[in-house]
Amino acid sequence: MYHETTYQQQHQRRRRLVRLAVVVAVVLVVVWQAVRMANVLTREQGAQAVRESVVRSAVQCCAIEGSYPTSLQYLEEHYGLVVNERDYQVSYEWLGDNIPPSVVVRPL
Repeated sequence: MYHETTYQQQHQRRRRLVRLAVVVAVVLVVVWQAVRMANVLTREQGAQAVRESVVRSAVQCCAIEGSYPTSLQYLEEHYGLVVNERDYQVSYEWLGDNIPPSVVVRPL
């Protein structure tokens, strides 16, 4: 038996589809924002880990040699420090033989 849909039924169906589309869009935006925030937090934690590695290598150098290294390259050549320069920018400022260097790491 054929049952013709009324204008009211068609209107209700359209409203449900619009509500569903809005809910899906909101969920997608929330998921996208969560992934973006997780990425930002991961990069910041990575920058902190790189900074800690540089400082730890400088302290080790000072303990062994009696003074802090004058450059980041010295740590890379003599202490096996490896910095991912593609993802992080490292600023290493030597302040003196017995003064810890200033180390700033920024994610790129």
